[in-house]
Amino acid sequence: MPPRDNGHEEPVIRDNRKIDPETGEARVQGDGGGPAVAPEAPAQADGELSAQLAERTADLQRVQAEYTNYRRRVERDRVVVREQAIAGALTELLPVLDDIGRARDHGELTGGFAKVAESLEAALTKLGLNTFGQKGDPFDPVIHEALMHSYSPDVTEPTAIEVLQSGYRMGERVLRPARVAVAEPGDAPSASDEDDN
Repeated sequence: MPPRDNGHEEPVIRDNRKIDPETGEARVQGDGGGPAVAPEAPAQADGELSAQLAERTADLQRVQAEYTNYRRRVERDRVVVREQAIAGALTELLPVLDDIGRARDHGELTGGFAKVAESLEAALTKLGLNTFGQKGDPFDPVIHEALMHSYSPDVTEPTAIEVLQSGYRMGERVLRPARVAVAEPGDAPSASDEDDN
């Protein structure tokens, strides 16, 4: 550095800005004022960075997809567990509903007990419990349990001619099949027909 008139050295100002203020372009810096880095090196570094960025992006997308699937699976499992818990509780209450039905059939469901029974039935209906099985329904082995069998000329297909115990379902899930007496079309086999067999 050249000395000034007063014997002091002139200050050196170095421009360390990353962006050239005149052109607006990024400056290529060397270490400590040495030669600048060749332009091929940044291009190679950019390629490596792009590859790493693509790899990290793919990893993040995979993790995001796994998390989304996990969240859906947990929500689905939560719904299934809830339905199973409700179905289990409802199944335990079916004998109580049978007793209420028998009391109603015999005229013993009166007064405060009738109100309690109605409230219980309303609450169970809110939880999704439905009764099925009516006299005259076509026999369906999926939802009916045949306890008695007979023949009748009055029916054209296997039919529930009497409901011995109502069936219950929650949504599409059968909690208990309806127990019925079934009649098939035709005449009752005679004693001589049975002897021939």
